[in-house]
This record gives sequence, C-alpha cells and structure tokens, in this order.
Amino acid sequence: MLDRLEHALRARPERPAVLTATRAGGTRVRATGGELAELADAFAAALYARGLRAGDTVGVAVRPGPRALAVLLALWRLGLRGAVLDPGAGAEVLRARLALARPALVLADAAAQAVAGWAAPLARRARLELPELAALGPVATVGPRLPGCAPALDLGAPRAGVPSGFEGDGDAVVVFTSGTTSRPRAVVHSRAGLAAGMETVASLFGAGGGAPVLGGTFFVLVPSLAQGSPVALPARSPAVLARQLARLRPGDTYLTPPQLRDALGAGARFGGRVWTGSAPAGAGLLGRVREAGAREAWGVYALTELFPAAAVESREKAAFDAAGDLVGAPLPGVRTSVDARGELLLTGPAARDRYLGEEPDPWVRTGDRARLDGAERIVLEGRCKDMVLRRAENIYPGLYEPGLHVPGVELGVLVGVPAGDGDERLVAVVQPRRGASEPALRAALSEPMRAMGTARPDALLFADIPLSGRSRKPDRAAVSALAAARLGRGAG
Repeated sequence: MLDRLEHALRARPERPAVLTATRAGGTRVRATGGELAELADAFAAALYARGLRAGDTVGVAVRPGPRALAVLLALWRLGLRGAVLDPGAGAEVLRARLALARPALVLADAAAQAVAGWAAPLARRARLELPELAALGPVATVGPRLPGCAPALDLGAPRAGVPSGFEGDGDAVVVFTSGTTSRPRAVVHSRAGLAAGMETVASLFGAGGGAPVLGGTFFVLVPSLAQGSPVALPARSPAVLARQLARLRPGDTYLTPPQLRDALGAGARFGGRVWTGSAPAGAGLLGRVREAGAREAWGVYALTELFPAAAVESREKAAFDAAGDLVGAPLPGVRTSVDARGELLLTGPAARDRYLGEEPDPWVRTGDRARLDGAERIVLEGRCKDMVLRRAENIYPGLYEPGLHVPGVELGVLVGVPAGDGDERLVAVVQPRRGASEPALRAALSEPMRAMGTARPDALLFADIPLSGRSRKPDRAAVSALAAARLGRGAG
C-alpha cells in the first residue's frame, strides 16, 4: 500500500493531496502529490546521510499532516522503525518503554519540542506530556525551526546512493499505549502487519475516484491517497468543522465519537458515509449522524494492536435488541476466540507482531469481555478491568450502558464507587445533550434502568463526563471520583 502510494503521488504530482480548512470552511491545499513525494525523498536522503540504516529506530514527534506522512514514507523506504512519540501517552510511559529501543534519532517539530520544554506546564493542563527529547537520543527539527529548537534536519542532503526501497519484513512502527491495560505497553507492528491493516481499511472504505475524504489518521490518509482521493484534515473547532463539511462535501468522513458529538452540537450536516471508532459509539450517536444527512454511519471496532477488527452500520446496530454493544462481524482475515473468563481474543494478518521487549504472540488480548451471537457477530459486554462488585455480584458496565443512551443523552457510563465496606455502589453518570431537561431525562431513564434488573444503578447523576487519552474515551477513574464526591455531598 505504501509503495502504491508513492507511485500514485508521482503519477499525478499536480493533484491536491492533503487539504485543510479556512476559518470560513473553505478548502486550502496543504500539499500536492508531487510536494509530498519530494518531501519524502528529502527526508529519506537526510536520514541516510546521517548514517541511519534498516532496522534502526527513529522517534517521531510530528503533528499529523504532510510532514508526518512524508517522514513515515521515508522510514518505510529505508526499512527504519518509527516510534510514535504521542504526547497523550505520557512522559513516563515513553521514557520507560524507549529504554528498550533507544532511538538513533528523534524527529520533532517545534510544537513537540515546546511540549517537552518551555510549554510543559501548560501542556500538562491539556494532558499532554513528553519527556526531555534530548535524553532519548539526538534530536533534529522537522518543519519551521523556532528559537531553542534542535538543529534542522538537512533536507539538502545528496540523494545519490539512497535506496529506492526496502525488501523484506521487519519492524515498521512502535505505538505507545496508555491507560488501556494494567501495564502500559509499546505495540510493535511489522511491515507485513501494517500493510495488511491498510489493505483492510482500503477494502472497507472503498474510497477512490477522486472524491475527497475527511480524516486525519495515518490509516485514513494512506489508503485514500493511494486510491486517488485527496484527504482533508478535520478542523479542530467544531464550528469550523461544520462549515468544512458543508463546503467540502466529502464522500467519506472519519471522525472520533467526541468529534462527531461536537460537530453535531455545532449544527454539522453530513453526506456520504461516516465512519467512527477509537472510542465507544452507540446506536444513538450513529443514528443522529444519519439524521444529519449521512447516507451510512458506521462504527469501527479497532485497537492499537489490530486496526480494524470489525464494523457495523447504524441500522444494523439500532436493530440489535439484546444486551451488550454490537460492534459487528469480524472483518476478512480477523479470527476471534473467547477465553474462559469471557475475554475477547483476536488475531489476523493485521495484528501487532508483539509488545516491545516481549516475545511475538499471534493472539491479541483485547481486555474486552465479549460474546459472539448467532450470526458470529462480536457483542461487547464491557472492559474486564471495569467490573463492579456489588453485593457479591460481578457487574460489567458495558453490558448495560447502551440502555442509558435514550434521546437527549450525550454520553452515559456506569461506574463503581467504594461503599466503605469492601462493596461498591453502582452509579449511572449521564451527560445531557445541550438543551435537554434533566427532569425529563430522569423520567426517560427510569424504565431502562429498571430493566437492568439486579444491575440497576444505586444512583443517577447528571454531569459532564471527563475524557482522556488521544481517543478521548470516558475516563472511568475520573468519573468514579466525580461520582464519589457528588454522592458525598448528598447528590443522586
């Protein structure tokens, strides 16, 4: 796929490749295909001139966009391993895991160097943190260099003798996770696995024909550009994003659930197909997207260890009336297993090769409790670690949380709050949609909560639900602390 992307970029160098939005929602071309290919050539020559060779590790702390994509293309061409230094993973996680694979070079833009340096106190307030980059390895600046930044990467390095491609397999990328397992890990994808994942995305999206795609992830950029579709990076402001959607009219849109909720709150209208993942997306949210104009609204079940694993369209999800969260049938090549504890295991060509410092293992332990229904579709029943123990009964919140998403609810979760005697109270915390009446929501939730039977919550609270991580999933520890504080004051 990456090889086909390079060919596509060079075949039509004048074609717009990466787009952004103006404040009015208009389209601005950030890079053409030729400019991306030229930048990838320059990065590859610069890295080769510094003595980096196949198998070496390069830390990458560059914001998503043309430069980040060109860096990854250069790494792919030279057979280098990219370690993605995500500031959302946390400084301690990155520092500890990179001790297992010290980078030969760290590529960082000015923003990343600010997060690791003078702007660190401000960045921590936004839950962004990077360790001191120079302590990880030599640092080179990618993009505009500001005072205090490391020396710039030499984009004028000679190109003679630079390999045109790398044959064979090996490590392609290391992605650090935070808060998804009891022990944060570094996920290692091989070149074969990364390619397989992008082929699956390409077959799922079916993008092509030149229609623009809206989305900012690597797994959206590469398949779309390889098939001839320019990709627009989503605007950060919900109001601008709504205008961008209206002006761009993308055939396919990929946004996270929080981005979708924010866009809908800003009055966004959709068209074509809309895809969402990386955090839970209920039938209610997908239904609202279709009501806002989308022809189809898809929830994608994906993990850092295997992207993507399953997908379900809004109408199929809405028709599911059993307990749990239907995330769809496994995608081609993905195989499933459920162990004795009820944990879902996945494997397939796109599965991660291993965790950094550990032996390869074909099966990915998802941490999700799940079952397969009669049609062999995956139904999630909650995170194994989120189990609430109340009156000697094990309660898995994910099995019941879909029932909280009645009309007017933006987001709803069930959390355990210590009861002081080794037991827990089960609390429903609901974030109302803008303009929704709390008394009306309390009445609307009465029957769904009664239908939960022995898992009926002890209390119902209305509050904004804290989010965490790069995917902005509900921060259950923070929600539990919020609920404990509110209940301590007599709320509920």
